[in-house]
Amino acid sequence: MPADRETILILGGTREAAELAKELVATRPEVRIITSLAGRTREPAPLAGEVRTGGFGGIDGLARYLEENAVTRVIDATHPFARQISLNAVEACRMSGVPLEIRTRTPWQRQPDDTWIEVDTLQAACDAIPPRARVLLALGSQHIGVFASRADVHFVVRMIDPPKTPLALPDHALVLGRPGDTPAVETMLLIAHSITHIVCRNSGGTAAYAKIEAARQLGLPVILIGRDDEAGGEPKTATDLS
Repeated sequence: MPADRETILILGGTREAAELAKELVATRPEVRIITSLAGRTREPAPLAGEVRTGGFGGIDGLARYLEENAVTRVIDATHPFARQISLNAVEACRMSGVPLEIRTRTPWQRQPDDTWIEVDTLQAACDAIPPRARVLLALGSQHIGVFASRADVHFVVRMIDPPKTPLALPDHALVLGRPGDTPAVETMLLIAHSITHIVCRNSGGTAAYAKIEAARQLGLPVILIGRDDEAGGEPKTATDLS
């Protein structure tokens, strides 16, 4: 591999990151494109270019990876709530002198017919659920434990992969699969499970917005966790540190 070849590392895991990799591979064939995935999904969709999976080992590990692979630019296109890898990327790029571009989805904006209950933390979302509700819990598996105290609520949990251990929720149903691409598909799910509320994070973008549209059409409340949740720190902001 030529020493002066440009190498771009995309911190991915989102639809936008996949689309970016596809675009760069198609339009800049002379550039080495690497997409890094956290590895939470067992069988991720195919990606253009090279793919690496797993953590880097903190700031020092990421800085070492940038040096060993002669990375000339990093693009952070991770999920808006994936704060730790983003913080690590800022520090590793500063240490290595590698330009960093942060691409963050714009949060969803409330529409006139939306019924949103906006909260700041997972615990606040749990507390906002009324008794005897039937809730679509659209969160990653690592965020579900806090809802185990709500034995008076029936949860429908949607996950891409089956959980490695049984969910701690006392009363729940598990739905395997990715979010529906259209409001019609999400509406069918909500009606089939007699959902009364949705709990999710304000991740922005188009990939998971169909459930918000479906809730709007059905008049269902959405308990929406903002980006200043208990993961800590300020929300990501789009910037270029080059």
